[in-house]
Amino acid sequence: MAKFVVAGKANCPYYAKAELLADYLQTNLPDFRVHKITQHPDKWEQWLHDICEKNGWEHRHSPIIWRELLDRGGKGQLLGGLNDFLEYAQQYYGITSMMLSEEMLNIAEENLQAHLEIVKEDEEIKSLIKPMQIWITGASVPICYHLIPLLANGEVFGMTTEISIHLLDTDQFKEILCGVVMEAEDMAFPLLRSISEHTELDQAFIDADVIIVLDDVLLNLEVQSLENYIREVSEICQVYAPLIERNAKSEVKVVSSGKTFANLKATMLRTYGPSIRPENIIAVATSWESAAKAMLARKLNTNTAGVKDVIVWGNITGSNYIDLSHAKLYGYDCAIRGPPNFQRPLLNMIYDSEWIHSELLSAQSTLSSRVSRCAAMLPAHAVATVLRYWYHGSPEEIISLGILSEGQFCIPEGIICSMPVRFQNGNWEVVTELEISETTEKVLERLSHELVQEKLVGLKEINEMHPYEAE
Repeated sequence: MAKFVVAGKANCPYYAKAELLADYLQTNLPDFRVHKITQHPDKWEQWLHDICEKNGWEHRHSPIIWRELLDRGGKGQLLGGLNDFLEYAQQYYGITSMMLSEEMLNIAEENLQAHLEIVKEDEEIKSLIKPMQIWITGASVPICYHLIPLLANGEVFGMTTEISIHLLDTDQFKEILCGVVMEAEDMAFPLLRSISEHTELDQAFIDADVIIVLDDVLLNLEVQSLENYIREVSEICQVYAPLIERNAKSEVKVVSSGKTFANLKATMLRTYGPSIRPENIIAVATSWESAAKAMLARKLNTNTAGVKDVIVWGNITGSNYIDLSHAKLYGYDCAIRGPPNFQRPLLNMIYDSEWIHSELLSAQSTLSSRVSRCAAMLPAHAVATVLRYWYHGSPEEIISLGILSEGQFCIPEGIICSMPVRFQNGNWEVVTELEISETTEKVLERLSHELVQEKLVGLKEINEMHPYEAE
């Protein structure tokens, strides 16, 4: 039994000629076997160097052909390149190849396309086998407890995507983390490959695909100033950002949430992690959207799911503005009816402007009080919803998202500000075609100023704490 290995670059015409000759010999000779190894052109040089170094061979071109010594073991017997293989086939079997150059080039091009398709299929299969790595920081908070079942049931990342969840917090919360891990394991989610707790930072964010930042501070301005709380948040982000850069995957998605400083956390992670893709750092505003939609639906005695395109501008967990100027109603029970996609402007259906101001828009509104009292379920659902949209696309509606401003709507660049976006094909894009009123422009100017000042305070506090690092 003679077994030969033919290896070469996918787009090499000489490799094409060698493999077709080998296929002919295998088909027509009962004791001839061939194994083919195709390499991408970009990887060929390194692969050839490694195989030659391993076996002590000298060979520099594509293809490389050797005979496996099945009966004796060992490293195999090097034949050489195409000409050596042609000479061997002619001498031992009386067979040669008369393939023309044009035919060799055509087959080489087909080989390259086939190789690329195989590589793509392999990557897709591996992505299903290798679980998605999800890290959750500040994981002792109740939001995390409610978030884990939403992530593990398959609705967020897909019913064929396995996940591994890593819970990160300080050592004082280790017992809580262990309890969450045990409970999640007891629930036996089919797609949850593993869940683990971590209290050491040096191994944080290893191979992370998604990082959910839930770290919060307990605001009590009677105890210490707002500047001190901002410094505390900034210091946390200054620790996380370089770890994310070093340990996480290059395309890692970073989601900032929690009850305090959602925008600031995203801004500081971007500031101290400049190599993290800016479009992959977001802050979740969906809690405000959902709560506002629910209050509007109750006012109109309709289904909350029928309220669309409510926009949250500004600082998600600070000063923000609920914009109803583009909001729509679907499936509303009124005198005018239409198909499921028939919609009405929401403001045309609510004539009580005083209620809108007092219940939704003022700083001391019922909506603000309602969102601030949300313990965990709504924020957890908000994070899961945004991730599902990010990976699978959002319906044809506007979603509010804290993103790095590039000057859209005259918002200053370099701050994370909540604004309207749409998700599609694994990305988001700002809905810049929206027209905003003069009132909204004035509100955005004020909200943007507050976000800029918050960022400047965070940088100032860190620089004062670590002046040499800042230099």
